[in-house]
Amino acid sequence: MKKLIALFTLAGMLTFGASNIAFAQKEKKADVKTEQVTDTTAQAATVDSNVQAESATDTTAVTEAVSEDNKSFHQVLKEKFIEGGAVWMAPILIVFILGLALVVERIIYLNLSTTNSQKLLNSVENALKTGGIQAAKEICKNTRGPLASIFFQGLDRTDEGIEIVEKSIVSYGGVLMARLEKNLSWIGLFIALGPMLGFLGTVVGMVQAFDAIEKAGDISPTVVAGGMKVALLTTVFGLIVAIVLQVFFSYLVTKVESIVNTLEDSTISFMDILVKHNKK
Repeated sequence: MKKLIALFTLAGMLTFGASNIAFAQKEKKADVKTEQVTDTTAQAATVDSNVQAESATDTTAVTEAVSEDNKSFHQVLKEKFIEGGAVWMAPILIVFILGLALVVERIIYLNLSTTNSQKLLNSVENALKTGGIQAAKEICKNTRGPLASIFFQGLDRTDEGIEIVEKSIVSYGGVLMARLEKNLSWIGLFIALGPMLGFLGTVVGMVQAFDAIEKAGDISPTVVAGGMKVALLTTVFGLIVAIVLQVFFSYLVTKVESIVNTLEDSTISFMDILVKHNKK
């Protein structure tokens, strides 16, 4: 009987211990699962925050890139001009303004100097046939341009002979050709000054950049890149000024050559008309 009670007692103790162990293991497993879930949630939250931060950074970068792309050429040019510095950009701007002013003045003058030579020759010839020298002179007075002025000078000296008329036309034609080429040398000077001022600003900017590197004691990309960018901007704007003025200068030279060729051809025809009129 005692043995039976002892066995039951031992079995109960073993059962109770086993149940406690099983319960403890279940609690441990539950705690591990809870910790795993917590860690997973924390990792997920961290990943989400990182993704959101990266997305925000990417969105900001894209927005800045879009805003940069949406800037007009005028805005970009204005920003770069300011970055170049007023000390070196101001002379380049002054050269550009003066050059453009002379270009506009020459374009207006040369366009006003352009005349329909054939129409004027026909009018002068008809006037000589119907009204004589005085009628032809009136037509030349009422016609603008160097060609009409040359014809007037020739008609004004018809009484002195054809040779004197020819000499007068050649002399006065040389004066008018000089007027046509007026200020072109100044435009050529401004074309040369633009890049020269730009190169000078670049050299000075490079010296300042090397001074900054020497003071910093380190070749930092920020110091080097910043100084180089500001230094090279003066050269860029100097070359832009030279290119624009050179295009207009070439146009003006071509226009002058065209007017001079017209004057030479028309004066030859005019002399032939005078010779025919004097023979009559």
